Amino acid sequence: MARKTFFIAGTDTDVGKTLVAAGLLVAAKQQGLTTAALKPLAAGCEKTDAGFRNADALLLQSVITEPLVYEQINPIALASAIAPHIAAQQEKRILSADRIAGFCRGSLNQADFTLVEGAGGWRVPLNPQETLADVVKILRLPVILVVGVRLGCINHALLTVEAIRNDGLQLAGWVANCIDADMPVLQENIHSLAARIPAPCLGVVPWLDNAAPEAVANALDAEVLAQLFSA
Repeated sequence: MARKTFFIAGTDTDVGKTLVAAGLLVAAKQQGLTTAALKPLAAGCEKTDAGFRNADALLLQSVITEPLVYEQINPIALASAIAPHIAAQQEKRILSADRIAGFCRGSLNQADFTLVEGAGGWRVPLNPQETLADVVKILRLPVILVVGVRLGCINHALLTVEAIRNDGLQLAGWVANCIDADMPVLQENIHSLAARIPAPCLGVVPWLDNAAPEAVANALDAEVLAQLFSA
């Protein structure tokens, strides 16, 4: 089986990219694959004795099979939980797509299934000229989109899908993550998304009181994932 790497994008911030990514990694491990994950840029890190650490990157590290050190997973750790380019400005650091892509290249192709998780939505700025999407374009990674299912999600999803395709990238699949416990006409929204997104739905993750990667993995479509892993 050829080694696969995908970029995990979200329709917005706080839509569950990391949790869904962790669920995908658990599902891949359940199918006998070795796994790795990167979150090359993270804004919102706590200072520890070992350095700045991001909770999302730590979650990814906890579920992968390959022994990547933290700095491989999250080479750029910014303290403030704000837009990354603003957090970088506050720390007098310069973000560039080439540099971030270079960090990623050093840790790719070490596992059967690797995920590279973004930060925020598709057009998150890095600097006055570039966005995080430029990193994905440099690496030419197919994209898995996490749709945070709440009011407004159809518009957010379709605009993101349009942007991904306009950037010349492949949308490999998408996951509906139900982040609103009281979402009205939930199934109708999911059906509307499925009818309009030109890629397979990898699963619908229900509202989970105690969300865990294993619960997300159980909500994913094993047959569709098998096709993704082997394509």
